[in-house]
Amino acid sequence: MVVLQYGATIAKSLFPIVGAAGTSSLRVGFSALILIAVWRPWRRSLSRREAGWIALYGVTLGLMNLLFYLAIARLPLGPAVAIEFAGPLAIALIASRRRADFLWIGVAVVGLGLLLPATSTSALDPLGVFLALGAALAWALYILFGQRAGRIDGGQAVSLGMLMAALVVAPFGFAEAGLGLLAPGILVAGLTVALLSSALPYSLEMVALRRLDRKSFGVLMSLEPAVAACAGFALLGERLGAVQWLAIGLVIAASAGITATNRRSAPGAAILES
Repeated sequence: MVVLQYGATIAKSLFPIVGAAGTSSLRVGFSALILIAVWRPWRRSLSRREAGWIALYGVTLGLMNLLFYLAIARLPLGPAVAIEFAGPLAIALIASRRRADFLWIGVAVVGLGLLLPATSTSALDPLGVFLALGAALAWALYILFGQRAGRIDGGQAVSLGMLMAALVVAPFGFAEAGLGLLAPGILVAGLTVALLSSALPYSLEMVALRRLDRKSFGVLMSLEPAVAACAGFALLGERLGAVQWLAIGLVIAASAGITATNRRSAPGAAILES
């Protein structure tokens, strides 16, 4: 989470030069090259069904990255990540059969409501909020498809999925930045973003999913909005109001609560908190 959000702060510094879509294409493009070199997915053949799941996983991964970068071009990191958490929380609600989970979802809804532009205490950009909600939807689909793809082979799934994501995002990046994406300095910065924001954290996540039960992994992941808010404040000077900090705290509490009180702890279910 730390390297992921630090990478996001570097990415935001590239927005004025190549735009959010251009930065996203650099991120996923370099990430795909790195992950393919590391995992060498060609060593194992795929059935048509397996390739289909990985393709769907990659498309949603690409859209999630693109929409999130478009969102943080207009929003501070902390609130954007908190809104994006609506995706996995929705998955948790759909899968839930326990009353306590609905209570935690209510807490999350209150937190998200405090971040919406319609509230008098929020100064967040409406389009940015809409894009963050789109990223949340993409994250929910990424979880569903990633759960299927991850059962095939973790390294192969994430490397081929990232390649598909790069193919999805690249046209938007070149449409926005053109050949400026290929400038040497931009390529170096894009490689740094890819290492910190995709290749390293996604690989660590795949390893973590095999070693941690769903409860432990989910509670740890719940801290991500706070990590993002702290990174935005420390590295970008993004100051949040008291109500926005409260909203982030409610989302964290809901995510941690719904995970910690869940009786199921099978490692295979951990990707639901990814």
